[in-house]
Amino acid sequence: MNHVNDKENQNNEVEEMDTQEVETVETPNDAGGGDGGGENRQINGEAQEQNISQDAEMEEDEARSEATFRYTVQNFSKLKESQLSPSCYVRNLPWKIMVMPRTSQTADRQTQRSLGFFLQCNGESESSSWSCYATAELRLLSSKEDTEPFSRKIQHLFYSKENDWGFSHFMSWQEVLESDKQYVKDDSITLEVHVVADAPHGVSWDSKKHTGYVGLKNQGATCYMNSLLQTLYFTNQLRKAVYKMPTESDDSSKSVALALQRVFHELQFSDKPVGTKKLTKSFGWETLDSFMQHDVQEFLRVLLDKLESKMKGTCVEGTVPKLFEGKMVSFIKCKNIDYTSTRVETFYDIQLNIKGKKNIDESFHDYITTEMLDGDNKYDAGEHGLQDAEKGVIFASFPPVLHLHLMRFQYDPITDCSVKFNDRFEFYEKISLETYLQNPEPTRADYTLHAVLVHSGDNHGGHYVVFINPKGDGKWCKFDDDVVSRCTKQEAIDHNYGGHDDDMNMTVKHCTNAYMLVYIRDSEIKNVLQEVTEEDIPQELVERLQEEKRMEQIRRKERNEAHLYMSVQVLLEDSFDGHQGNDLYDPDRALYRIFRVRKQTTLQELLEMLADSLKYPIEQIRPWPFSYRSNQTCRPTLIDIEADLHKTVIDVAENQNPWNVFVEVVPPDSGLQALPSFDKDSDVLLFFKLYDPKTKRIHYCGHHYMPVAAKVQELIPLLNERAGFPPDTELVLYEEIKPNMVERIENYNEPLEKVLEELMDGDIIVFQKDERDVMYDLPTCRDYFKDLFHHVEVTFCDKMIPNDPGFTIDLSQRMTYDQMARAVAQRVGTDPYLLQFFKCQNYKDSPGHPLRCTFEGTLKELLVYCKPKTPKKIFYQQLNIRINELENKKQFKCLWVGPKLKEEKELILYPNKNGTVADLLEEARKQVELSENGSGKLRIFEVNCNKIICGPKEDALLETLNSTGTKSHVLSHGQGNIECGFLVNKESLFNNMTEKLSTSCLGRGSEIEEIPRDELNLAEDEMLVPVAHFYKDIFSTFGIPFVLKVKSGEPFSKVKERLMKKLGIQEKEFEKFKFALVVMGRAQFITDESDYHINLMDFRCNPNQVSASPKPWLGLEHINKAPKRSRFNYLEKAIKIYN
Repeated sequence: MNHVNDKENQNNEVEEMDTQEVETVETPNDAGGGDGGGENRQINGEAQEQNISQDAEMEEDEARSEATFRYTVQNFSKLKESQLSPSCYVRNLPWKIMVMPRTSQTADRQTQRSLGFFLQCNGESESSSWSCYATAELRLLSSKEDTEPFSRKIQHLFYSKENDWGFSHFMSWQEVLESDKQYVKDDSITLEVHVVADAPHGVSWDSKKHTGYVGLKNQGATCYMNSLLQTLYFTNQLRKAVYKMPTESDDSSKSVALALQRVFHELQFSDKPVGTKKLTKSFGWETLDSFMQHDVQEFLRVLLDKLESKMKGTCVEGTVPKLFEGKMVSFIKCKNIDYTSTRVETFYDIQLNIKGKKNIDESFHDYITTEMLDGDNKYDAGEHGLQDAEKGVIFASFPPVLHLHLMRFQYDPITDCSVKFNDRFEFYEKISLETYLQNPEPTRADYTLHAVLVHSGDNHGGHYVVFINPKGDGKWCKFDDDVVSRCTKQEAIDHNYGGHDDDMNMTVKHCTNAYMLVYIRDSEIKNVLQEVTEEDIPQELVERLQEEKRMEQIRRKERNEAHLYMSVQVLLEDSFDGHQGNDLYDPDRALYRIFRVRKQTTLQELLEMLADSLKYPIEQIRPWPFSYRSNQTCRPTLIDIEADLHKTVIDVAENQNPWNVFVEVVPPDSGLQALPSFDKDSDVLLFFKLYDPKTKRIHYCGHHYMPVAAKVQELIPLLNERAGFPPDTELVLYEEIKPNMVERIENYNEPLEKVLEELMDGDIIVFQKDERDVMYDLPTCRDYFKDLFHHVEVTFCDKMIPNDPGFTIDLSQRMTYDQMARAVAQRVGTDPYLLQFFKCQNYKDSPGHPLRCTFEGTLKELLVYCKPKTPKKIFYQQLNIRINELENKKQFKCLWVGPKLKEEKELILYPNKNGTVADLLEEARKQVELSENGSGKLRIFEVNCNKIICGPKEDALLETLNSTGTKSHVLSHGQGNIECGFLVNKESLFNNMTEKLSTSCLGRGSEIEEIPRDELNLAEDEMLVPVAHFYKDIFSTFGIPFVLKVKSGEPFSKVKERLMKKLGIQEKEFEKFKFALVVMGRAQFITDESDYHINLMDFRCNPNQVSASPKPWLGLEHINKAPKRSRFNYLEKAIKIYN
């Protein structure tokens, strides 16, 4: 039994239970008073029921959602054991009152007797898969008139291991007996329970029967998808259009449109929950994580866009915008002049801010609230200059179906993650949006609530349900994945406001609230919710879906009966032609003829089946099953047909499934009416292969029955004939025993049973011409098979192409680096020295460290790092310089900045390892275009967080620059943003260069530029000052930093002129800039620019300053007009439906 800890009597210890406790919710004594004594209630020791209708038309039956029932305990003073009331059915489950005496110790170790009061659900069920969430009020009734019952509330998810919930110490025994409220009368007490339950999961709840609708199966990790699909399904006008999309020629596994038609059709006509796996598969996603990474708004937009594209050029073109498209006007209106800028935009949904907003009206008011553009943020009105203005939006039209997204999930920059706001936010069944329109529309913008999409939990997960008003008549249903149930208007609307509500306390969880609302315009309700009949569904679609279902039933039947069947995989002799390896065929590449037969089929029946299929009389075929020998070979073996003819196939196959069989047939041109007889005691089946050392190839030469006593010499004429050689050609014969073991047959005058090792059916003899004087790479078949033993298929993947499938080459494991490089270069079409190879990381399918071109090992040593039981893989990349030169160089990634601070590009430089910064600049000179009248000299700066720190001297060794970092970062390249790279060493060669970060630089990098002529030679009273952009906070730097020449004593106005010219911006824009001298992390703004003159001491480092700290710099404070996006969202990929 499960109990709620008694918080009311802190002095009385409650007996400990071995299940978790839930928190008590105390109820005022007047709670539930109206139920204390009503009509039609008998209190005679039996369970009594009072059905409380949740909807006027909802039946008071066993499927109801709530009920009140009682149980009277007779001879209360003699109660020793627990008692259970008779069952009261709610949601088709039996509920019982459980009452018992309990004892516990008080704080002073005194024994105290208590009344235990529990609610039990489905207690006698042996199933372990059911669950049912419920809230209940447990009451002890008084026999005294006008006296309120003593009550407590519970909420619990009832399931097999916790099928009862309540209080071990509901009330002390003494209080029950002595209370002046007269709980005991004639030595009996009456207990009452009012229970409200959700529809149960895991039991035979018939959604179709109780509601007329069915749910969607929970596929796992699909989050909001089921709720959204139900919402779209009940937008009947859209459903009708979806049915009419042309999908006759669509691929059934890849078409999103067809998959949606299938789901809608099953929702309309199925009696059971509908699956969505085919739909999500049609999206082209390998996993379902896209649902977790993206919000419902983005997914809905992409899905509707997909449908809109599919409907183009059809009879339902324009349905999506007709239903969901509204228009809003963005405007900027100047305050002091008659000038207004407007732009009309369309929308399919509206995002409403709920933080700090009480209800939907406040959110809409907030949406159209104007923003003042004044001060530093004045509006540029073109020829009118900068003006104070008012910026805002107003709605031009609202659509028939209005999707409102409540912004409960938002990015929190402090925690750098998404958080959920559970604040209370009220919305209503009826709303009017007239006041938010620019001009009145032909029909009033009055809307009725159609759907409420609800989330329970936090931003890391939770549960999604949707409440839908299918016909717009106020009769609501709750769609909880596969379970659909009737619910009250209060459950659908009021209970999903969120926040803490003392009136509802335990009825609703704080974290359960609406995140999306769907409203339908009153004037369009009849059209949007028009009935969809079978006549509205194209007959071709119905027939296709019916055929799909029929085929699925066949496949399901096959799966269910699969244990009764086995596969017989047949090979004919032509399957052995062209095989170049050991044995007769490659099991992984063979093209079998597959026969699916019942395991209880007899061998006789199988032979008849084969004869019929192969079009041969039964006497012209003979089966030779393949069996694996102890020496790792797979060869045909004999079946004793006479003895096994009436045995079952599974017995003959010795439980092998699939069973591989070589079926020998009479050669078509032999003229034979039947296969020659075979004596299992005196004959042996031999197979023959010819080896050609010139072409290094094996040629299959058929099979033959030979007496075991026949001499080897007797094979020579037969083999010459099979090979097409003259009859007297001298041959060398070998026995293929096992992989890498081929033995020459020396004595041709001995019988086969003595010469061949352990003579068995299926033995293979390899022969070749006796050419001792001719030189070949692999002169004998023994050499050939030895070389074959070391062969391996290696897949080479281009490291620079994500998920590159690569190409496969058959190579020898004994190959050297040079041999491998030549083979790959020939395939790629390049020079072997312009390739660099990378071993697999240990047991990972990704590139590891680069391989030196001086590697002295073999290919076999490179493959040990590959994941076992997977194709062997090596990564490569093509180079611009030879690999032997590259290994003597160091790679650096720097940013080239042009004279206008706008023409920048990334440079990848390869100076010698032991070179200097001057060598690095010389390499850069080869890749950049210098100014016509420039100095022709370059300089390098170190950049950290969009600020210039310092520049290494030209004679500095490159090896001293390693400390600048080893990982390359490339930032988004746009207005006001810098693209910045680290100096990297060879270990990080060719690292992924597309890692995206926020607009602020998170590391250190290098910047190379041409030195302006006037900065080549500085006078004693001149200095180069670092300049950087920032906004509000000096640590919020952005843009491309640079240096500026200043002269001691010059007025700051001249410095500003040079700054404006260097930045190349308009004077009116430059007027918004503020200037600050930043020293040791503090900004000193230059307030009176006319009086300030340059003092070089202001820009010199403080003697006490840490060497790593940046030297003083000039800050330009202004708005960063580059597009901004939070890191959280910036790292996300846009959601895509691929098909």
